[in-house]
Amino acid sequence: MLLTELIDGLDILYAGENLDVDIQGIAYDSRNIGKGCLFVCIDGKKTDGHSYARQALENGAAAFIAQKPLQLGSEAPVILVRNTRTALAYVSDRFFGHPSARFNLIGVTGTKGKTTTCFMIRSILEAAGRKAGLIGTLGVRIGDRVLHTDRTTPESLDLQQLFARMADEGVQDVVMEVSSQGLALDRVKYCEFDTGVFTNLSRDHISPYEHAGMEEYLGAKTLLFKYCRTGLINRDCSFADRVIEKAECGVLTYGTVAEADARAENLVLLPGAVKFDMVSPWYNRRFSVNIPGKFTVYNALAAAGACGIAGVPGEAVALGLERVQVPGRAEPVETGRDFGVIIDYAHTPDSLENILATVKAFARGRVICVFGCGGDRDRAKRPMMGAVSGRYADYTVITSDNPRTEDPDAIIRDIEAGIRTTPGKYTCITDRKEAIRHALAAASAGDVVLLAGKGHETYQEFGNVTVHFDEREIVREILGEDF
Repeated sequence: MLLTELIDGLDILYAGENLDVDIQGIAYDSRNIGKGCLFVCIDGKKTDGHSYARQALENGAAAFIAQKPLQLGSEAPVILVRNTRTALAYVSDRFFGHPSARFNLIGVTGTKGKTTTCFMIRSILEAAGRKAGLIGTLGVRIGDRVLHTDRTTPESLDLQQLFARMADEGVQDVVMEVSSQGLALDRVKYCEFDTGVFTNLSRDHISPYEHAGMEEYLGAKTLLFKYCRTGLINRDCSFADRVIEKAECGVLTYGTVAEADARAENLVLLPGAVKFDMVSPWYNRRFSVNIPGKFTVYNALAAAGACGIAGVPGEAVALGLERVQVPGRAEPVETGRDFGVIIDYAHTPDSLENILATVKAFARGRVICVFGCGGDRDRAKRPMMGAVSGRYADYTVITSDNPRTEDPDAIIRDIEAGIRTTPGKYTCITDRKEAIRHALAAASAGDVVLLAGKGHETYQEFGNVTVHFDEREIVREILGEDF
């Protein structure tokens, strides 16, 4: 595609001459440059792509988009723009022929429930016989194939390339998790969302590396409802009115309150499942999901509503919800013992409270909670999570999560400050494997050991080192020992 065609309509501050360049590809990483590529210089929080422009030129870059002047001593054209992230999204969408218009695109945003809701939607769509793609925290799925991705919401170039691949393979529907960072950094700008879902909002992703505060976090989430035709909003969330007010699309709501467009009534919460009646513009029938907890009802309502908007029959919704399984979300681990083990991704005060309340409702004995908090992230939530576990768990083992560049013991002290305000019994064991060993050894008949925070993750991050750590493997290894 000619550069002039690629940048037509882009908000440009300056463009030199020689713009009739044939562009063979696009890159934002100089290591991925090939001959004839357009290099987009991204000024990130850790790395500035402008510093790698000369390397990109040496690797064959034919043109550049930048937001700072480049001194390259070359005839390769440089287009200056205000924001290269926005420009990357624009040219990527045009280069791949606006692929998001070739299928039904559903985006799910919110603090909690994105992954589960997306898996539910995909399960329903497949039950309806439709070929569905999924993009999110647990990777990319195209039919039965699973591809790795480094981000919940890929960079705009990678996302548009994925969309084009899915469209070319005959995918009819794509459901994706849309993170606040993905929205704030324009990764999904110019995507044509048919439906956007808002699950909820609670404290998370507040740090120097993410969002400065809750207002900025909320503002990022609401951007999705500028890009979609229909918004489906959780009416029960305290932020619902704010999201609806900012929406620039048609809005429908779901929840348990009477004014919700899609309501759940006659809820039955069982140890391993939920059942409810859905009263909505699309379905008026009873559904069952084999994932415990009231939060499952909200996720299932959102999934059923999104599929209702897409015209999916009620029978497929019922079958898809019955079949769905989500790794690391209220996931039981077979122990062969007289106590239970559940792995869950809960890593915010609200999500930890939800899963603990759910487990406590069906545990025949004590609830033993093992959790920590990530380093280089929001410190304010650490004592909150300590207080939650102190109130709900019968015994807490405070340990490490992903310490990253922080001192693991300092993180534990922050959590400990919260649990000390409760009567909850606890101990601190920095090594997460030893913490799990301690919890399993302490468990008696009827107890449930909750391993919270890691969920689907199979690693731990220490400084700049990532080590393998799969809690399913850890539990089986420990239970295989004689303790």
